[in-house]
Amino acid sequence: MSVNKNNAYNASRRSFLLKGSMASAGLLIGGSAAWSKSFLFGKVPDSKFFGVQIGVITYSYRSMPHNVEQLLQYIVDSGISAVELMGESVEDYAGKPADKSQVAEWRSSVSMDKFKEVRKMFKKAGVSIYAFKPSALGTNNTDAEIEYALKAAKALGANSVTVELPRDPAHSQRLGTLAAKHKVYIGYHAHTQATDTAWDEALGQSPYNSMNLDCGHYIAAGGNNTKETLLALIQAKHDRITSMHIKDRKTKENGADNLPWGQGDTPLKEILTLLKEKKYDIPASIELEYDIPGGSDAVKETKKCLAYAKEALGA
Repeated sequence: MSVNKNNAYNASRRSFLLKGSMASAGLLIGGSAAWSKSFLFGKVPDSKFFGVQIGVITYSYRSMPHNVEQLLQYIVDSGISAVELMGESVEDYAGKPADKSQVAEWRSSVSMDKFKEVRKMFKKAGVSIYAFKPSALGTNNTDAEIEYALKAAKALGANSVTVELPRDPAHSQRLGTLAAKHKVYIGYHAHTQATDTAWDEALGQSPYNSMNLDCGHYIAAGGNNTKETLLALIQAKHDRITSMHIKDRKTKENGADNLPWGQGDTPLKEILTLLKEKKYDIPASIELEYDIPGGSDAVKETKKCLAYAKEALGA
């Protein structure tokens, strides 16, 4: 072999080994680009049945430590193709400061590039993001933080952000005004204070104020809240509900416990059937709140909830 050919061979070999080591290092480190390419060899999830989108709020995976890439793996392993994304993991990915005193300033000026990266990462894995829930929408948050949340939701591909229903109607007015500016919905979530009229004032303040209806909490409130009134509420307000939380809870009179699906008083099958028959475009988010049994984990239990929903829909 000539010297020139030998040098070319050695250079080529060194280049090959260098590229190979860099690729291996990338996978070990868990960099998003290398990870996303290797990740997608698995099956792309599909949790939409007869037009009903079964999703999950990523709060369901709170028992499993994760960064945003690991979280996406949990979602895909659960068979879920759409999510309500909690803020912590994606904000960490985007570089949120560890010092809480710096967070508001960071939110007011952060680029949306990392949020767009997350959207692409999720989309490549077959998962869409329909709602975003950062801790940036409270009464103590600045207008700049609220607008950040709305811009981040858009960058993620979500059409709504979610937050607890304010006690002070002045705050839902403030949120609704800013939401109209950015054309992103504010989905208000309620716990056992939910009634058929609990959202009325907020809904009247802005067309961009909407409901993130938690069907389990509604039933757990008991009293006048029944299976029949819940189904009637969904029908009456369906065009103002941007997403739901689905869980199985007992009524207040029966202890209000969170239970595995099918063991509580929430009319899960009737809710899902209503969405199917009426063709309501409302994502139904699995929210895993019952105790995870020994030997299981949040992914396995989310898969059980999905299987229940799929059977209830006749898929």
